[in-house]
Amino acid sequence: MPEVQDAKVTTYKQLAQQLRVDSIRCTTEAGSGHPTSAMSAADLMAVLMAKYLRYDFAKPDLINNDRLIFSKGHACPLLYSMYKAAGAINDQELLSLRKFGSRLEGHPVPEVLPWVDVATGSLGQGLAFGVGMALSAKYLDKLFYHVWVLLGDSEMAEGSVWEALASAAHYKLNNLIAILDMNRLGQRGETALGWDSKAYAARAQAFGWHVIEISGHDYDAIDKAYQEALSISGQPIFIVAKTEKGHGFPLVANQNGWHGKPFSREQAQQAIEILGGNVGTTITVNKPEGGQQAREPKAKGEFVCPKYDAAYSTREAYGDALLELGGIYDELVVLDAEVSNSTYAEKFAKKYLDRFFEMYIAEQCMVGVATGLSNRGKKVFASTFAAFFTRAYDFIRMAAISRAHLKLCGSHAGVSIGQDGPSQMALEDLAMMRAIYGSTVLYPSDAVSAAHLVNTMAQLPNIVYMRTTREKTPILYKTDDKFPVGGSKVLRSSNKDKVTIIAAGITLHESLKAYDELQKQGIDVRVIDAYSVKPIDRATIQKAARETKTLIVVEDHWPEGGLGDAVLDAFAYSEANCAKDGQMIMLPKVVKLAVSDMPGSGTPDELLNAAGISAKQIIEAVKSV
Repeated sequence: MPEVQDAKVTTYKQLAQQLRVDSIRCTTEAGSGHPTSAMSAADLMAVLMAKYLRYDFAKPDLINNDRLIFSKGHACPLLYSMYKAAGAINDQELLSLRKFGSRLEGHPVPEVLPWVDVATGSLGQGLAFGVGMALSAKYLDKLFYHVWVLLGDSEMAEGSVWEALASAAHYKLNNLIAILDMNRLGQRGETALGWDSKAYAARAQAFGWHVIEISGHDYDAIDKAYQEALSISGQPIFIVAKTEKGHGFPLVANQNGWHGKPFSREQAQQAIEILGGNVGTTITVNKPEGGQQAREPKAKGEFVCPKYDAAYSTREAYGDALLELGGIYDELVVLDAEVSNSTYAEKFAKKYLDRFFEMYIAEQCMVGVATGLSNRGKKVFASTFAAFFTRAYDFIRMAAISRAHLKLCGSHAGVSIGQDGPSQMALEDLAMMRAIYGSTVLYPSDAVSAAHLVNTMAQLPNIVYMRTTREKTPILYKTDDKFPVGGSKVLRSSNKDKVTIIAAGITLHESLKAYDELQKQGIDVRVIDAYSVKPIDRATIQKAARETKTLIVVEDHWPEGGLGDAVLDAFAYSEANCAKDGQMIMLPKVVKLAVSDMPGSGTPDELLNAAGISAKQIIEAVKSV
């Protein structure tokens, strides 16, 4: 038995040393990167890779492959060295780290590497991604793979980590194993807790995790910890591993000032010699049993828009549409941040509780979990008050880098929510969602358009955001009307129109009130429902500009970055905007009516009027031009 044990430890050590060597080689070749952050976790990853990870690198799409997330994404030289050791990449590609056009970017990105599930590098997010994947495995797919998340000790200062710890314990995710690489040193010096393993352990235990404390350089202890982790039921597992930054090279081991600093060629050569040389150690990673390729989901029917006769809120129509879609897509999953009785996601929850996950007041965790679920092939809708997506914005940004397909719905937007006051009023959400790479931004004005657009959201890629309204609004459209993305609806027009009013949501209804009054006064205006904020309907807006010369944009949003700026983008330089002689077309006069002063509490009508976006101010704006 001792001989078998010694042989096993020798395998672990040889692999770990090669992982360190390759982490040094590729960062030195790149002239940048984080070799010391990779070196501290090499022993942990060597044991995982040699014995416990179940993954077919030739078939990364197998649905029961284990998942491995480097939440400390800056340690990716170690991850890429693991890929080389598994035979997934060759040495030439390893040495292309951080070079233009290389798949091996400075932090892992799934779009270019099939073995990377989610983009990391903004610290504090990987565990929430892991919660989403573990939820999918345990509750939705009934699969028995494990989700391994490597955490850095610096990122334990992020509140989002603790949101994920709470969520994982709540859902008893014993298929989720977090490994804390407690190497003591952050970017500028010692972390808040340093090597205080007991403090990390006590906190994780208080959150409901099964905790194991080990030395992260003791192969036998690592082996036993993983073995114990796989035996736990009813709790997620948190392994606190005391490690040494730069372990294996005395010049840098446990020394401050080496974060994100590659070795010189001379230092690299010295380190490689101390570590036993570049011997090209490889490993055969165990594969999962009975591997299956992911199946392409299929719709089980056609979406039928509910019938709406009386005034109805778009937020409730969102819930109606989710309920309808739940019977069409088995893979549709809904998350909410403890406001489902206001977003109306509760309608889905009451019928499809097995596909609804309550995230409580933890919006960062909710978007992270949604990203993990999306990676596992789920159509994920996540909802909360629009204002509270601001605190999850970095997660949304990273979800775009992950190429996640998320459907986000923000309710209670703008001053029209009334008495709750400015803390609850999203007045920047359109701007922030428009700025997300590849995003679609939708803002329906009635229940019919809202329901149809929710159905459209389910079929769209990337990040899709819908803004919904608290107040009940009149029905504007027929049940069978169509609402293509990038389109708009011209609700009032004539060949005598002097001005075009462009609005969406609550201000569209104010615009229609203004139209009725202006008609009484003999003033003809055009009214456009710009339900698709991104992409905006360039053609219709440009046509209106040519025919009426003046555009008035009315929005329940700050002036910056919202609908008004989206309309101006319709006139950004492009071939479509050029006359045949190559000259730019003349820009129309554009007047933006938006919320310009900090609102307070009041009735919706009082607040719309105070903000200068009610029918009264629209009429005044039309007359002034």
